Amino acid sequence: MKVLFWVQHLLGIGHLRRTLSLARAAAAAGMETVVASGGLPVPGADPGGAKLVQLPPVRAVDRYFKKLVDERDRPIDDAWRDRRRKALLEAYDAARPDVLITELFPFGRRQLRFELEPLLARAKADGCAAVSSVRDILVEPDKPERIGEMLDRVKRWYDLVLVHGDPAFVPFDATFPGLDEIAPLVRYTGYTVDPAEAPSCGDGEGEVLVSAGGGAVGEPLLRAALAARPLSAARGRRWRFLVGEGLPEAVFSGLAQDAPPGVIVERARPDFQALLGRAHLSVSQGGYNTVMEVLAAGLRAVVAPYAGGHESEQTLRAGALAERGALQVVTENELSPESLAAAIDRALAGPPLSAAGIDLAGIPATVRLLQGLNAR
Repeated sequence: MKVLFWVQHLLGIGHLRRTLSLARAAAAAGMETVVASGGLPVPGADPGGAKLVQLPPVRAVDRYFKKLVDERDRPIDDAWRDRRRKALLEAYDAARPDVLITELFPFGRRQLRFELEPLLARAKADGCAAVSSVRDILVEPDKPERIGEMLDRVKRWYDLVLVHGDPAFVPFDATFPGLDEIAPLVRYTGYTVDPAEAPSCGDGEGEVLVSAGGGAVGEPLLRAALAARPLSAARGRRWRFLVGEGLPEAVFSGLAQDAPPGVIVERARPDFQALLGRAHLSVSQGGYNTVMEVLAAGLRAVVAPYAGGHESEQTLRAGALAERGALQVVTENELSPESLAAAIDRALAGPPLSAAGIDLAGIPATVRLLQGLNAR
């Protein structure tokens, strides 16, 4: 069985991380797996046994995702789109997949439809099954008619929609009102979390672990956390700041220079889950991957969800967990050293997180659903 994943990260790296987790599992299950990635290359990205194909990269200039630029910060134009479309179709022809998986599209990444619709048309002509892989929560579209466009594309091109969430926690129709029209195609997989390493001694033991995903929009949280340390009940513990490559080097260097004794500032590490497993407390944004890894690790947590631009996804997810008493939340508008320190103290006074009642088996479930699709 041959599988081709398409994924595009524009600002953070969460979409790529989730796709690579699924691709590694698919490859480990014996599928011939290729990932076509359209974002900027991410140091340390691990496709496992899958093949990673880098398309001409593109990124968003800011949190509003309106302007896209190439790797040299030049606005993309029709000539660039032609090159990109050609590269993607060549990747498809080389992979000759039985199943094509588009991450987020058609529920997002509308700006990339210039390459995805020709790709889906080719897949349909070849008898290749098409699958949409989408997270639990969508950002509300800027125009109501976008919902109808999404539904039309699902009905026209897709055989299956995999929602990587748990309807008992956050149902997909909480943020996608058109679900009933495509319900026969939708399968919930549960949340996708890589298997955790067995607990061991090492870096992170008893620490406060501060992270901000890929780092592109993490500076406010990182600075607030640095200033919150002396104000919190955790000031006597070692604090470790993991800074994604998306944070400019000058800002990273400044944080490292400002770090007092007892604080480590370093670039994000591939052993993040192992560090979580040994940590005493997590302070992070509210992205899908980090929140689910924190939940799976079962430690105390404070989340400061990113809410820039039109983003509402992290706030909704963090709020749903907070309602279960699972974590402490500091909203973007409230974020300050004082509010963060107070949330840390509340988290330390409460119990560790529990994933009880939330399905975190999304990776093996996705593999089984793909295998079943190929067997039809």
